[in-house]
Amino acid sequence: MEWTGARYADKPAVEVHTWIAAPPARVWALVADIELMPHLSSELQSVEWLDGRSGPAPGARFIGRSKHEAFGEWATTSHIVEYEPSRTLAWAVEDPQHPSAIWRFTVAPQDGGTLLTEWMQMGPGRSGLSFAIDRMPEKEQKIVFVRMREFEANMTVTLEKIKELAESTGGTGDSGEVRL
Repeated sequence: MEWTGARYADKPAVEVHTWIAAPPARVWALVADIELMPHLSSELQSVEWLDGRSGPAPGARFIGRSKHEAFGEWATTSHIVEYEPSRTLAWAVEDPQHPSAIWRFTVAPQDGGTLLTEWMQMGPGRSGLSFAIDRMPEKEQKIVFVRMREFEANMTVTLEKIKELAESTGGTGDSGEVRL
């Protein structure tokens, strides 16, 4: 990621992608399993579906618990805002109308395999990062840039792990269930 000079209010975004030598259905089974994500992330520690849900659907909600060396531990409620089975899964963190972040996975067939893309947008709603910016407003652009670089690095690792699972014979069964 190159320096953009973005401020939090600019709603900076980052996107990473990878090609996976596996069919889209296998990749989708991994992406749609939100409860798998803590196993793929150093920051996200756990997720829990709310309202009796057990999987993604429009309007479904889940709690995500995260941990970061500089920010400590926190929990957020996310809302599924885009859900097109086998193609797109996106959630807004906290208020879906004014989210602190939006995260999206897109799965697309490509060259006999699958192109997997992960995208995230910071803001416009306040987040834990807002408190750091409040304390050091003169460093806002650097704070945003460093956090976006962290997101990009973590997202790259997540996609690498999904790729590894999808391409391994143990990643998912024929019915799409995830095997770790």
